[in-house]
Amino acid sequence: MSERIILHCDCNGFFASVEMLSRPHLAKVPMAVAGDPESRHGIILAKNELAKAYGVKTAETIWQAKKKCPDLVLVAPHHDQYHEISQRVNAIYLDYTDLVDPFGIDESFLDVTGSMHLFPMSPRELADVIRARVRSEIGITISVGVSFCRVFAKLGSDYKKPDATTIIDRENYRDIVYPLPVSELLFVGRRTAEQLRALGILTIGDLAKAEPALLMARLGEAGGMLWRYANGQDNEPVGSYFKRKQPKSVGNGMTFRRNIVGEAEIRAGAAALCDSVAARLRHENCKCTVVQVQVKSPDFKVVQRQCTLRRATWLQRELLENAMALIKAANGYGNMIRALTVTASGLVGPEGTEEQLDMFSVADGRAEKQEGVEDTMHAIRARFGKKSICLGCYPRPDGDTHTDPQADLEA
Repeated sequence: MSERIILHCDCNGFFASVEMLSRPHLAKVPMAVAGDPESRHGIILAKNELAKAYGVKTAETIWQAKKKCPDLVLVAPHHDQYHEISQRVNAIYLDYTDLVDPFGIDESFLDVTGSMHLFPMSPRELADVIRARVRSEIGITISVGVSFCRVFAKLGSDYKKPDATTIIDRENYRDIVYPLPVSELLFVGRRTAEQLRALGILTIGDLAKAEPALLMARLGEAGGMLWRYANGQDNEPVGSYFKRKQPKSVGNGMTFRRNIVGEAEIRAGAAALCDSVAARLRHENCKCTVVQVQVKSPDFKVVQRQCTLRRATWLQRELLENAMALIKAANGYGNMIRALTVTASGLVGPEGTEEQLDMFSVADGRAEKQEGVEDTMHAIRARFGKKSICLGCYPRPDGDTHTDPQADLEA
């Protein structure tokens, strides 16, 4: 059996790179995408190379980043654009194999073992071709790791950035991988790294040479898994892009620039979230039978409520009316809300399930009419982009006419 050829393709500074596509001047200044650019406590989601040179890091607060780089330019995230570019990038990967497994919005594993014979080049050359295509056709850069397993391929894409290819094979993996901090290994988080450090394990090489029994005594089954990963014993397959599992739930959350109160403001925020959730349900080709809301107050108290629907739906209007009823029961309209999340779960196929009919909606055809309206909106957005048509019947929480479901998101 031939050695596997796994690629891990990682978009460099993805959110920031996408923002610079439409605003090229941002490439000339230190810039970062922040969850809430108007708040000192917002989080840095991505940064460009100029900001990185100042030491700005992803996931630190804005005030920390500004302390390092006072002239840092902050922009709000545009998640619809990130989703669109992610799909275009994966479409390029699919020209080389159907075994493309997205690992988040900005990175994917590719297994090209069975398709290499179609391309008269080495794995490194193929990775370079893919990098060049993404750069020329989309305008962003990626880094690619090439290895015989997923774990080492991911280490390779992180090893040299931006816009680089790194080969980690049987001959060189000890030289490249073993000196790296153990925290660089997949699934080694802060807490696990601290537990390993207590055992004197600081590098991936230390982990590879440790006794598996000792690791399992401290970390359980995860200890054995990490030992295998450190030794390149990762046989997990790369799944087909076209056979991805249906999600168990679809949700979206919003932290508002200011606390909202009153039915009109709450409806505006909930409408934006339900519009986004409805669009994602249609994208996944499924309907929901349960709606859940999570309400966070200004003092960070969180209350959750959910209800089971009489019929499966992907209609924004039905999601909204159920969400509003849940919000009223959980919080009332007279109490201020800092953050709101709407989640659709109990997902079923588009044909739905058996339902308890409402004679009034059946009689006047309201459900069918709304289905037609939202089908048309979905088709327009699919053809012309998500911002080509939006809800105009609800005011924004901050006073504008339309509601952008992503504009107020905070990581």
